[in-house]
Amino acid sequence: MDQPIRTKSNGQIRVVLNSQERTTVRKEVPDFQVVPKVIPPEHTALKEIEEELGALVGMEEMKRMIKEIYAWIYVNKKREEMGLKAKKQALHMMFKGNPGTGKTTVARLIGKLFQKMSVLSKGHLIEAERADLVGEYIGHTAQKTRDLVKKAQGGILFIDEAYSLGRGGEKDFGKEAIDTLVKHMEDKQHEFILILAGYSREMDHFLTLNPGLHSRFPLVIDFPDYNIEQLMEIAARMLKEREYTLSHEAEKKLRDHLIWVKAVLNPNSFSNGRYVRNVIEKSVRAQAMRLLMLNSYDKHELMTLRSNDLVFEED
Repeated sequence: MDQPIRTKSNGQIRVVLNSQERTTVRKEVPDFQVVPKVIPPEHTALKEIEEELGALVGMEEMKRMIKEIYAWIYVNKKREEMGLKAKKQALHMMFKGNPGTGKTTVARLIGKLFQKMSVLSKGHLIEAERADLVGEYIGHTAQKTRDLVKKAQGGILFIDEAYSLGRGGEKDFGKEAIDTLVKHMEDKQHEFILILAGYSREMDHFLTLNPGLHSRFPLVIDFPDYNIEQLMEIAARMLKEREYTLSHEAEKKLRDHLIWVKAVLNPNSFSNGRYVRNVIEKSVRAQAMRLLMLNSYDKHELMTLRSNDLVFEED
């Protein structure tokens, strides 16, 4: 019998048993792999969503989390295709943060991403609050809640200030809404995604109201308040989109005011990006009133917001 002949070829050890039978034994793959920073072209859904996420100021943890969720779903599908165990995890989420930090915007983007990945059939967003779920008599709440879940089938049910469902005491029908939601989260966990949103501390307390709540939200995303530089960036982007700009004095006035308002307002009262948007919209109207009284003005003047145009909610 011929003796095996060992040869090296292209980094592999080839063991030739005889002229008819050959087999290949691969070297052990190194545990460390260099991962490219550029997203491979087949991940078009992620690339599209990342472009939209890139338009959002800050939110680095949230952006990383969405990429992780995408990777987990994608790899799970590959495992399934290759006959490996691929347990489906519920994707219900909790968004914790103050108003104006982008929670609703991100919920819409997640719906769009999951629709592209065939996780959700429609990817639409149904927004709701306490009044949309809680009824006025026994049985009314359960029916209203079921109707909302039905509307959200194939998409996302987004409940803002969800903690308000547990604030009415023992006789309040909010508890009935919570119990109905928990049941549907279990029975239809892969047919829709529930996102509950609200202030961090209140949402932590809310989770204690029903023993089954905490374990049903495997994904918790924190939305921190914007710092001054981020708020100024939000203002700059809003102005650029509308083809406006701030004069040097107006920019300084806005920055100083934001520093002041963040220092004196209760964090729960400050609406972050929403506050900036309101200032911009009111200031644009104030500029229009000023220009109305002028005899003539050029393109630059039409685009410029001056310090006396700025209108703040506290004025």
